[in-house]
Amino acid sequence: MNRFKVSKFRHMEARPPRRETWISDIRAGTVRSCGNHIKASCSLIAFNSDRPGVLGIVPLEGQGEDKRHVTHLGCHSDLVTDLDFSPFDDFLLATASADKTVKLWRLPAPGGVLPSGPGLVLGPEDVQVEVLQFHPTADGVLVSAAGRTVKVWDAAKQQPLTELAAHGDLVQGATWSRDGALVGTTCKDKQLRIFDPRAKPEASQSTWAHENNRDGRLVWTGTQEHLVSTGFNKMREREVKLWDTRLFSSACTSLTLDTSPRSLMPLLDPDSRLLILAGKGESQLYCYEVAPQQPALSPVTQCLLESALRGVALVPRRALAVMGCEVLRVLQLSDTAIVPISYHVPRKAVEFHEDLFPDTAGCVPASDPHAWWAGSNQQVQRVSLHPACRPHPSFTSRLVPPAGPTPEEAQPAETPVGDADPSEGFSSPPSLLTSPSTPSSLGPSLSSTSGIGTSPSQRSLQSLLGPSSKFRHAQGTVLHRDSHITNLKGLNLTTPGESDGFCANRQRVAMPLLSSGGQVAVLELRKPGRLPDTVLPTLQNGAAVTDLAWDPFDPHHLAVAGEDARIRLWRVPPEGLEEVLTMPEAVLTGHTEKIYSLRFHPLAADVLASSSYDLTIRIWDLKAGAERLRLQGHRDQIFGLAWSSDGRQLATVCKDGHLRIYEPRGSPEPLQEGPGPEGARGARIVWVCDGHCLLVSGFDSRSERQLLLYSAEALASGPLAVLGLDVAPSTLLPSYDPDTRLVLLTGKGDTRVFLYELLPEAPFFLECNSFTSPDPHKGFILLPKTECDVREVEFARCLRLRQTSLEPVTFRLPRVRKEFFQDDVFPDTAVSWEPVLSAEAWLGGANGQPRLLSLQPPDMTPVSQAPREGPARRAPSSALYLEEKSDQQKKEELLSAMVAKLGNRVDPLPQDSFEGVDEDEWD
Repeated sequence: MNRFKVSKFRHMEARPPRRETWISDIRAGTVRSCGNHIKASCSLIAFNSDRPGVLGIVPLEGQGEDKRHVTHLGCHSDLVTDLDFSPFDDFLLATASADKTVKLWRLPAPGGVLPSGPGLVLGPEDVQVEVLQFHPTADGVLVSAAGRTVKVWDAAKQQPLTELAAHGDLVQGATWSRDGALVGTTCKDKQLRIFDPRAKPEASQSTWAHENNRDGRLVWTGTQEHLVSTGFNKMREREVKLWDTRLFSSACTSLTLDTSPRSLMPLLDPDSRLLILAGKGESQLYCYEVAPQQPALSPVTQCLLESALRGVALVPRRALAVMGCEVLRVLQLSDTAIVPISYHVPRKAVEFHEDLFPDTAGCVPASDPHAWWAGSNQQVQRVSLHPACRPHPSFTSRLVPPAGPTPEEAQPAETPVGDADPSEGFSSPPSLLTSPSTPSSLGPSLSSTSGIGTSPSQRSLQSLLGPSSKFRHAQGTVLHRDSHITNLKGLNLTTPGESDGFCANRQRVAMPLLSSGGQVAVLELRKPGRLPDTVLPTLQNGAAVTDLAWDPFDPHHLAVAGEDARIRLWRVPPEGLEEVLTMPEAVLTGHTEKIYSLRFHPLAADVLASSSYDLTIRIWDLKAGAERLRLQGHRDQIFGLAWSSDGRQLATVCKDGHLRIYEPRGSPEPLQEGPGPEGARGARIVWVCDGHCLLVSGFDSRSERQLLLYSAEALASGPLAVLGLDVAPSTLLPSYDPDTRLVLLTGKGDTRVFLYELLPEAPFFLECNSFTSPDPHKGFILLPKTECDVREVEFARCLRLRQTSLEPVTFRLPRVRKEFFQDDVFPDTAVSWEPVLSAEAWLGGANGQPRLLSLQPPDMTPVSQAPREGPARRAPSSALYLEEKSDQQKKEELLSAMVAKLGNRVDPLPQDSFEGVDEDEWD
């Protein structure tokens, strides 16, 4: 500002709220995109959750003393890259995604059931959609950018009105001018472009914006002539520039902030011309006043944040507490909370200040897509923010009509804020609704034979929760110490990442030791307890062990791979290893480099597959001791391989970023290829969903661990769903149970085991309770299903390897009627310990199916055939438990309960017979 004019915002201050008023206990995602990851209307807040394709939805304001609860909307099958609320309809949300589509959603009023599907779908595009924005004056018009393409859509017709001329590189931002006549774009080619989409698809003006091609952003001021851009200069310093479209060859003014890798997200309020600058991952907000007439960018204030910022949004001016002189409200999205930050201008008089709150754009659109495209420039009628002028006229878009009563009928269109201070009115309860770990919001998955009844109130809650697994309440428990094997010494904890570190079958466990010569210890599971301090008898492998595997059809047969490119086959005596063995039963030679993975065929006896640093996979006939097949086509290290359940195909995941499916008996070249995980730190692959899908665990480009689910029939089309988990150095090792479709995932050195139920269609991933241990484990292996105690509803038993002990871990499902066999949890299981084919028959082209075995004990009745229980005492509605009660109500209920309990006493109390002093003696 110049010296003759003083800013009315010079004393403005930011007021971070108290911690108890945050919207806390959320799980925000760290999506890398050009969006801001959070948006707000006058009624709702939407933000990126930690589940790909899933948004968190929460009311903007609490209703009295009721706490706000976060619900989750499964929007897309991939990451949500951007989102925007309609400027006219508080409950109309648009989402853009890496699945190349834009979707429009009709959200319910707070407390309502989220939609199971979108109202409209735009696209798909050729690449992922980066940004989108609703038109500021016409209902049903929006702009989207995907790759180098920018389109203006008529959402009602689900067709683009125009496609703007192609940009030179990735479009990083596309925004409407405030009057809706122009579109401004920023691009990775460093150009700033202005389009008049109704006149021509080519840019009417363009100029060099910022000298660095890193993430650039753009916002318009309240006029058509001025806009603000953010980016980086050659020295990688962050800078802000103010532009005049009438003199577009150079910026009116520029401001250099600092050197930081974090891109700036600009938020500009056109009425006050206040500009908020926020950097992702930073803990500070900058506020500037934009003065185009000077021109100038004048600093106003800075706000330090308590946690790192993941996203930021402005609350519409119609929702501000104007009587408290709140001129801005910023929503900060952090990893675990949404923090409302209010900017106030201190004034002595508690009244409406017209100089701070000029009339603002209302919520009734000025035109429709047809009229706007025909040339209408009519502007949205402005409304006063004075409390006496409320409520404002409301509007419900016809793009996605409400399923029931309109939101305006369910609650006022404008939330009456009066003179309440939002920093005092925010409530932050823990969410009662757990996030569905799925990219969908379909109905719940219920079982009629679970032995647990579901009341209508429970079903209504499940509709809010989204789809859920019947294993969601699984409980992992370490068995009693009497079943542990302790006093383990000298374990080799540095086996390659492609190895599980140890292997086990129903009878024994084999684990490599750190001593020279590649020694392998073999322990009997039926003999738990403390191992002697003396040296254990071992298998002398002769070379450092890289992987080992038990023959599924012979519990005494062990295959061990070594760094010398040889596979040694050992036979352990039936009574166990009682002396050192130095001579293997057979040695397989053929690989020219170190071997790192061994996989036995699931149906054919004496068939083994091995992968090596020589970039080949070799399939061996163990009976003949010879190589029979060799698979080629890999261009880098093979991270993992897996046989299909029918043994016909073999899948691999490679460091070259590709998945491959082979039919070994048909061709040495891959049958299919598809894109794999972006990260090159390691990966695993397993066949799931009855062989229809492939699950891959790996890393993304930011080293975040993730799961990718592919259709086995269409690898080239990419993953069906991607699920990000956490950031950790070790590769997740998947253990899949085909009977329950559950996958257990953990890494070496982890303390947590993730459980997910997998589905071949949306929602793909259903999250279950995870198992957490107090100390890290060195390995985790799933035992055969026959080891489970079905009477205790134990659906999985595993072995957890610690540094000095081996512990069995059971996973059980809490059920009410455990006296019955839970046949929905225990379907007939495959007899995996009996071969179906010989090696010769399989190599000759024969196929087969395993025999199935029932796990039902003879003395148990299936729960599906159990007699129905008599009517139980009707429990109070769950709504009574969910309803929040005031402190006064709680006190009255407690007092009433105490009086009722004491009211039946007719006997005198002991103190009634005591002699005390008279009242006058106290004086």
